[in-house]
Amino acid sequence: MIRRAFITLLGGAAAAWPLAARAQQPARMRRVGTLMNLVADDPTSRVRIAAFAQGLEQLGWSEGRNVRIDIRWGENDVDRDRRYAAELVALAPDVIVAGGTLSVTALQKATRTLPIVFVGVSDPVGAGIVDSLARPGGNTTGFMEFEYSLSGKWLEVLKQLAPRLTRAAVLRAANNPAGIAQFGAIRAAASSLGVDLSPIDVRDTSEIERAIAAFARSSNGGLIVTPSAEVSAYRALIITLAARHKLPAVYAFPSTVADGGLISYGR
Repeated sequence: MIRRAFITLLGGAAAAWPLAARAQQPARMRRVGTLMNLVADDPTSRVRIAAFAQGLEQLGWSEGRNVRIDIRWGENDVDRDRRYAAELVALAPDVIVAGGTLSVTALQKATRTLPIVFVGVSDPVGAGIVDSLARPGGNTTGFMEFEYSLSGKWLEVLKQLAPRLTRAAVLRAANNPAGIAQFGAIRAAASSLGVDLSPIDVRDTSEIERAIAAFARSSNGGLIVTPSAEVSAYRALIITLAARHKLPAVYAFPSTVADGGLISYGR
């Protein structure tokens, strides 16, 4: 499911790239910069890059023949994103593909002229990445993943799963603007549902284990696992801890359910 969706997204992105001269200049090697918000050795990373390559092949672009792809892995780290954004811009590619909000914002600070196509961004208008969905403006366009308002549905689903729920821990990437906005949308829904929220900032394994264990000591609790590359890197641990502590949990992607998560609500 993720693979098919990513082929569709990146294939569409490739079709939108400003490479109109390709028919007139078939011999010139094109260059694509790619700044992803994942870890290079994450299984999801391999699936997405393979899907990207397949999407390009379907459009007539073959790595090493008529296009060169320079990939950097930001790992949802602000400093790393900033450094790699500068590296990619210095290469002067024809277009840069960015995955995730932090990657896009780092690239926008590095260039206002090179075309940027993004995927995996929640509410790009709310995040200040584009002016509007109909008219993005500037040098940036792409595909929206979620509107922030959708985040409130995760709490509604959790409440339907566990009607006695009075407490919810929200696992989020604290340094990601999307995570902050998503928490705000969940908090807006919590007041009408009678649920107290506890944010858990995802930084490392031990912190996640301690925070979830502490949260699970009281009854009538559940987890909302928000989408971000940083949270995704710990998804196996989070799924295991939710089961260990008997906490109902809702996720954003069906792939997490395939990995053992309880339920998802999203694309």
